[in-house]
Amino acid sequence: MISLFRAVAGAFALLVVAPVFAAVVAPVGGAAAQGWPARTVKFVVPLGPSSGADITARLLSERLQGKWGHPVIVENRAGGDGLVGITAFLSANDDHTLFFGPTASYTAHPWTRTSIPYNAKDIIPIVRTTVTVVAISVPTSLGINSLQELVAKARKEPGKMNWSAVTGLNDFQFSSFVKLSGIDMAKVPYRDLNQAVNDLGENRIQVYSSAFATVRPAVLGGKVKVIALNNSTRFEQILPGVPTAREAGFPALEFDGLVGIHGMPNVSAEARKRIVTDVIEVLKDPKIAERLTSGGTVVVPGDTAEFTKAIDSQRRTAEATGKALGLKPVQ
Repeated sequence: MISLFRAVAGAFALLVVAPVFAAVVAPVGGAAAQGWPARTVKFVVPLGPSSGADITARLLSERLQGKWGHPVIVENRAGGDGLVGITAFLSANDDHTLFFGPTASYTAHPWTRTSIPYNAKDIIPIVRTTVTVVAISVPTSLGINSLQELVAKARKEPGKMNWSAVTGLNDFQFSSFVKLSGIDMAKVPYRDLNQAVNDLGENRIQVYSSAFATVRPAVLGGKVKVIALNNSTRFEQILPGVPTAREAGFPALEFDGLVGIHGMPNVSAEARKRIVTDVIEVLKDPKIAERLTSGGTVVVPGDTAEFTKAIDSQRRTAEATGKALGLKPVQ
């Protein structure tokens, strides 16, 4: 009887424990099967609202949350020469927090900073989304139509003109342009892109280097004129007749505004593959391309290898600028 009681008790124990064990194990297996993402995804944008990267991030977030089954939010962390956004991204140390922005936010840091408070190897390129049309703009009231005219006017009026640029490679290259051209222009820093555009339109600053998307409303309003593009090619569909800086005789100002999604090393290979696949698929939608192009951003999707190669090229551009100025890199 005792043996029979023990056998029955043992069987009963198995019946009780088995469902509990299954309940514990099942969610783990389910989560593994579900894969990335398992929760809300955050895009950290190192620029403010209305910037080209911000517009792209918000447009993609709307489409991607439908694919991923979780919210995709955009967080603007502007300022500090891109460091505010980069620090927010890296300090999260989370495979669901991604850096969505222009690579120009960090490729010039070895040449523009006395120290870099992050390890560049922790910023892992995942997928290129777009190329930003980067414009050199002036107030329409200034009466300037080209970079040559700008330099000539600055030389005639030393110390009377002001310039500004989006932080990062934009700022670095335009600063070197001012120095190497031998002109005396004061730099005016801005954290608020919209304030910079307002001051440009009112002729309080005379030159601004930024994404065309940022100055587009002022251009359409007739207060601002684009005189050249930093990009390596023209974009006739967006700014017909506007030459590149190289065509205008200033090749040192040339760089392409790469924008894409980055992660930390803790983002798994499977997660990166899904991000690449889904982002490129979303960008194939003609409506996406039409909406972005109208705002001054060109859809040029690229996988991880393509994105990495383009970033390496941009780093070489920053290096050439730094060496031309006699600088040595921090890292």
